Amino acid sequence: MRLIPLLVISLLFLSACGTPRRGENVAGPLTLASEKEVRGERYFMTYCNKCHPLGESGVGHALNNKPLPGPLIRTQVRLGAGAMPAFSKEFLPDEKLDDLIVYLQTLRKH
Repeated sequence: MRLIPLLVISLLFLSACGTPRRGENVAGPLTLASEKEVRGERYFMTYCNKCHPLGESGVGHALNNKPLPGPLIRTQVRLGAGAMPAFSKEFLPDEKLDDLIVYLQTLRKH
């Protein structure tokens, strides 16, 4: 009879140790190789991170696994979707959005 509780505790312990936790970096640090990526990260932290923390789900959906190409990301940012507001060209100029998209694609590959 003592074997069953010990077995259950052991299985719980082993399953918890091998599963990455939400927000845990499993691929190592993200290396940004270009100025566009560095600027894109800065714009992401300014405009996106509060709803999509580090690209994961928060108030908004996760972006790390969203397979949209650049033009569709641009459209979604400009028009908004669901609870996501639209970001006008005056608020987020095209040059910043270009860098942001490059960063999102780098984040996704990581």
